[in-house]
Amino acid sequence: MEAKKISIVIPTYNEAGGIEQTIRGLKKELSELNLEYEIIVVNDGSEDKTEEILKKIPWIQLINHPTNKGYGAALKTGIKRSEGELIMIIDADNTYPSEATPELIKHISNYDMVVGARVGKNAKIPLIRKPAKYFLNKLANYLSETKIPDLNSGLRIMKRDFIEKFIPILPNGFSFTTTITLGALTNGYSVKYIPINYSKRVGKSKFRPIRDTLNFFQLVIRTVLYFNPLKVFAPLSLILFLAGVIILIYTYFFTPKILDITVAIIIISSIQMLAIGMLADLISKKH
Repeated sequence: MEAKKISIVIPTYNEAGGIEQTIRGLKKELSELNLEYEIIVVNDGSEDKTEEILKKIPWIQLINHPTNKGYGAALKTGIKRSEGELIMIIDADNTYPSEATPELIKHISNYDMVVGARVGKNAKIPLIRKPAKYFLNKLANYLSETKIPDLNSGLRIMKRDFIEKFIPILPNGFSFTTTITLGALTNGYSVKYIPINYSKRVGKSKFRPIRDTLNFFQLVIRTVLYFNPLKVFAPLSLILFLAGVIILIYTYFFTPKILDITVAIIIISSIQMLAIGMLADLISKKH
């Protein structure tokens, strides 16, 4: 890859236990590469000693949010302040291997985004997250028509012109990475997945199992509705149509009276559902 400046954006909120180790690991890897880089840390209203630790590291750009705005908001702040042609994001809890950085950078020339997929031999995904992660990935695979090894990995490198196209619609919360993944895959952008290990985090997890899982499911459906609405509307239309046909057949053979009005309403609803999906798809494609 020809030399380009890379901006590493690290969002952090109450990560006093792992932030310094994360930054120093990155600096070690980046110093051995022949490219210009900057490390931008966005302290998202931390209430522990995170800011105090960061102020002692002179070779980073520190941006402070006065209050906690969210993971995605911190990333967007860092991206907007960055100067690199390449944007790399990584979590501050020392879970992602900094030594994977050269491998990700090596592939970015040929792709719009390169993602560190947590599928390595030593990927320690918390047990409480695995069931939701499995079903969420299956849903995302269907809706995006792509097999996604890791939907919401927090370690990835993106080209600036690619990420800037999505900034206006990217959320302020943890769903930032899920949205950019689905946005890329449903719009024909090229994505490369590199298997990486994933360590046990330093400090307390901010993941809320029930609330965050429900939010992720809603987000996947909403994002695909935005980019590829027929993947949602077409199956719903088919289900309604088949239901109408089944009711028609059942009432014709097993009941004394055919439910003409009920069947008509269901079948008309299925046609309306398909029409809405097609209209939404036309609007999406035009946008």
